[in-house]
Amino acid sequence: MDLYEALYTTRAMRRVRPDPVPEDVVRSMLDAAIRAPSGGNSQNWRFVVVTAAETRQRLGELYRDAFAILKETVYKDLWERARRTGDEAALRVQRSSEWLAEHAAEVPMWLLVFSRNDPTGASIYPAVWSAMLAARGHGVGTCLTTILGHFKSAEVFELLDVPSDRGWVLNAAVSVGYPLGRWGIARRRPVQEVTYQDRWGRPVPWTVDEPLYRPD
Repeated sequence: MDLYEALYTTRAMRRVRPDPVPEDVVRSMLDAAIRAPSGGNSQNWRFVVVTAAETRQRLGELYRDAFAILKETVYKDLWERARRTGDEAALRVQRSSEWLAEHAAEVPMWLLVFSRNDPTGASIYPAVWSAMLAARGHGVGTCLTTILGHFKSAEVFELLDVPSDRGWVLNAAVSVGYPLGRWGIARRRPVQEVTYQDRWGRPVPWTVDEPLYRPD
């Protein structure tokens, strides 16, 4: 796959089929992940691939519980405002997020990502993104979520036998599966609206009004 096609079309694919993810895809994802840079080349990461039905069932229950907390806290005002104003973009995200919560146990694979001594995430998240790009190269969709780490970390540690006294942190739970939807370039605000030149608030001397990459 062309590099820019992967960069421009890898986005959150929450709705996925229950079909198993082939082992060669899993190996490709993780081998790409460990090639990412890490601070001091510490490689202080661990990955847990979850495919067993019983474990996914319990993980799905924890995910639904965490999502319920998220809806009543972080996203409550945002999604209520979206309903009032008819913000369809925000409502689409809400619907797909709710789908993932409802079907979390049916997602064929979850990639649980742990790190330690990485308080900013500067070392772990490049590895996560590399895994997601590798999955995209195989036509497999992913979605990076963090709510299990925020709301159900202790329960996940217990479920997966993660040692709780060695400084490990649950940074992400990535859902992995063949997407039900289509790949495409995500709509975003033009880059010149979010980028400054040399000083905050100083416009850049150029514009990008349409994506610079377009699939053939």
